[in-house]
Amino acid sequence: MSSRSVPLALLLQPKQTWLSSKSNNGSKLGHCTEVPRNVNMESLQSGYLFPEISMRESEHIRKHPDARLIRLGIGDTTQPIPDIITSAMAEHAFALSTVKGYKGYGAEQGNMALRTAIADRFYKDMGIEGDEIFISDGAQSDISRLQMLLGSNVTVAVQDPSFPAYIDTSVIVGQAGKFLKETGKYRNIVYMNCRPENNFFPDLSTTSRTDIIFFCSPNNPTGHAATWHQLKKLVEFAKANGSIVVYDSAYAAYITDPRPRSIYEIPGAREVAIEISSFSKFAGFTGVRLGWTVVPEELRYSNGYPVVKDFNRIVCTCFNGASNIVQAGGLACLSPDGFQALRTVIDYYKENAKIIVDAFQSLGLKVYGGKNAPYVWVQFPGSSSWDVFAEILEKTHILTIPGSGFGPGGNEHIRVSAFGHRECISEACRRLKKFL
Repeated sequence: MSSRSVPLALLLQPKQTWLSSKSNNGSKLGHCTEVPRNVNMESLQSGYLFPEISMRESEHIRKHPDARLIRLGIGDTTQPIPDIITSAMAEHAFALSTVKGYKGYGAEQGNMALRTAIADRFYKDMGIEGDEIFISDGAQSDISRLQMLLGSNVTVAVQDPSFPAYIDTSVIVGQAGKFLKETGKYRNIVYMNCRPENNFFPDLSTTSRTDIIFFCSPNNPTGHAATWHQLKKLVEFAKANGSIVVYDSAYAAYITDPRPRSIYEIPGAREVAIEISSFSKFAGFTGVRLGWTVVPEELRYSNGYPVVKDFNRIVCTCFNGASNIVQAGGLACLSPDGFQALRTVIDYYKENAKIIVDAFQSLGLKVYGGKNAPYVWVQFPGSSSWDVFAEILEKTHILTIPGSGFGPGGNEHIRVSAFGHRECISEACRRLKKFL
């Protein structure tokens, strides 16, 4: 039958696919559009790590409703934000109800006073200016904005193990290629082995050249903070290969020895590196949301065009700026009294980390991190990290993170977070010593 013989009313009806069975995710299929699914989304492997952990947590609670679960998995802060900081946010919020204090849109790049304060507090004598700093709603959002900036045609390298967002955003924008089940890696991503045997720093002499190098220090998940000499090698490697380093310094406030807190402490880094950072873990802003990205004026594409100009366009197109209330809190964090108050909170978490390290070491296990980072990386030779995760959860009702969730290089390890109340940390260590 030709379309001309079909009543017009039928031609105008939407296409429907009605199935009595359920789809793979358990939901009923009804009307389907003509829009194909993004093939890059189809390439993502299972769920994002942390929602997967939350799902297993829920299953454990259903199985053991009377158990007291201790969460040392997802790195969420637990200590209250100091009053000097919350008071500044409250004052700004109340001012919005007055004619004099009301403000609407701010600059997409952020409050210049805050940008300047970040430059003065974290990049003093490194040549970083306030107009090279872009305020955001957190480092993870900035990872996605940087991926939008860089596009699908660049090649990417990541530490292995590494924070999952670097890999997943690479998949989403189309950089990663096919997932290879036999290796647990994506074909087009270069995985830089960072394990205890090489002091958590890749052998750059055997590392393939890529356009972009994601590098986190102090590292999530291993807790290792790179030395000055290691970062010098990284900067020299990037310069020799014409690469850009995306350097994640979200945990820099936990460094207490002479190791670099910023890649810009290394000569030449302004020509090859973008730095992303966050108020989340040093100020307890995991729910408040505030971060920043540094893009130096000297950083150029292969055609000589300044990267900072394109990033500014991305920010202005995709973001209306961080909350002005939250930015007032950020300024309070960087005041002398605010920063000192935060140091006390950081020291609390670092003491938690020491307690956890001591507990696992007393069990004869090899333990890394916990000194310059809020994460402890524990090795279980010959064991699957998901099996270790499951055993600890079942025997002790303690939630950790399996190392393989951070990449194949994380297998045989678990990550333990030092974010928690002291009584929970002490109880967790008591259980570990008793049941493991």
